[in-house]
Order: sequence, then structure tokens, then C-alpha cells
Amino acid sequence: QAYLSYSNIAALTHLAGKPGWDITKSLDNVKIWTHEEGAVLSFKVEMQVKVPSHVAFSLLSDFSLRQRWDRHFLTCEVLQAVSEEEKIYHVTSAPMTGHQPRDFVILVSQRQPCRPQEPYTVAVRSVTLRAVPPRPEFCRSEILCAGFQIHSDSSSSCTVCYFNQVTSGVTPYLAANLTGSSKSIEDTALECIKFLE
Repeated sequence: QAYLSYSNIAALTHLAGKPGWDITKSLDNVKIWTHEEGAVLSFKVEMQVKVPSHVAFSLLSDFSLRQRWDRHFLTCEVLQAVSEEEKIYHVTSAPMTGHQPRDFVILVSQRQPCRPQEPYTVAVRSVTLRAVPPRPEFCRSEILCAGFQIHSDSSSSCTVCYFNQVTSGVTPYLAANLTGSSKSIEDTALECIKFLE
């Protein structure tokens, strides 16, 4: 478990630090970036938020609050509190047209910065839990690497970056999106900002 949580944080830090991000959309307080590497598409959503970074961190690291701003989350329950900094959740998501509803078993690892210039981190990845086998009514999907980095800008504002390395399990939600025919990433980002503020 210690290795899993370490690699969860490390994978997100590595993804965030990659060179070659292309900006695809820039609004007042939301920027959307993509990064392609072989068959792997990653995206980053950068949000300017008028709350202190520690407040954004405490709200975003509690995934039971996620349904309040992310309409892709239908249900979210804590399966296991591994430690103060790690929890395992079972998440179900609403069905997209022509697709079965999906479910995920995810490990959420949270870390406070060790040094002032470092970000707060909330890393997410899929794990396998024997107690929660795949169910026929859901299509079990996998999150390779996702999560938030929260950088403090001032005592009352921060920049929240959401990252997701996209697998075929998440693609239906994004395909329409990145081509610009749907605004779901933008809308979700704006809901997130509204929720945090």
C-alpha cells in the first residue's frame, strides 16, 4: 500500500512536469491543455480560484463532495480509509448515450507541500479490491493517472490544475469534448470553481 500511494503521487507529479503541453482553449479563469504521447492522450485543466490553497485542497481531496460539482459522478462511497492521507472509493458514473454506466475503484492519495513553493497534491488511480468485483450492470473502467495540483498564488487565491491521462474507459466522455462539440470539460471546471468559491 505504501508503494501504491507513493507511485500514485509520483505518477501525477511526473505527468504534471512533462514538457510539450499544447493549449487548446483559454477562457477568463479556465485554460485547457492537451498532451499526446503515442496512444496516450492527457489533458490538464487550469483554474484560477479565489480561495486559499489549503481550502481548495481540503474540498478537493474529499471525494464524497465531488458530486456537488462534477455531474459525471453519480455515486461515490468510501470503501476503505487506508490512512489519513489515503482512501479507496467506489465511484459510479452516469451512462453516456449508447454506453453502459461505468464504475471505478480508485485510490485517492493526498499530500500537503513539504516546502512553500510546492503544490498540494491529490492523486487518483484505479486499484483492484477483491471485495468489489466488477458487476454486470456496470462497465468497470480504469483511471491510469489523474488528480489535482493546487498552487498558492496569494493568501486568498490559488491555481488548481486537474490532470487526467485518458484511457479508452474515459474516452466517450472526452471525445466530443476535445473536438469542441461539447463543453463538458469547461462546464465542469466552471462548476468546480463555483463550488470552491
